[in-house]
Amino acid sequence: QVQLVESGGGLVQAGGSLRLSCITSGRTFSSLGMGWFRQAPGKEREFVAGISWSGGRTYYADSVKGRFAISRDNAKNTVLLQMDSLKPEDTALYYCVARNGYPTNDERSADRMDYWGKGTLVTVSS
Repeated sequence: QVQLVESGGGLVQAGGSLRLSCITSGRTFSSLGMGWFRQAPGKEREFVAGISWSGGRTYYADSVKGRFAISRDNAKNTVLLQMDSLKPEDTALYYCVARNGYPTNDERSADRMDYWGKGTLVTVSS
């Protein structure tokens, strides 16, 4: 079992920045593919960013490409999401996710994630 705990959400003005953190426990972090999803009020959960178990590959939703950056520190069991140039439409509950077993493909489907955190709220005011 893997536990994921997000932090770093908050209220920010449009154009500002936030950095989300996710600390994991319960399984070898370096074997996990990691990522972030988000869910805005009244909308479905959507993929935001992913990073391979080695950290060598990252991939993003088109809506955040060039503004968000995902990274991981395997020594600290942590994955980060740096969010710059935030827009009101980025307002959502952001979830940290994990996949088992050294996954080799880029996965954007919520159904394929093995573990979820409880989320951290990001609110961007206009």
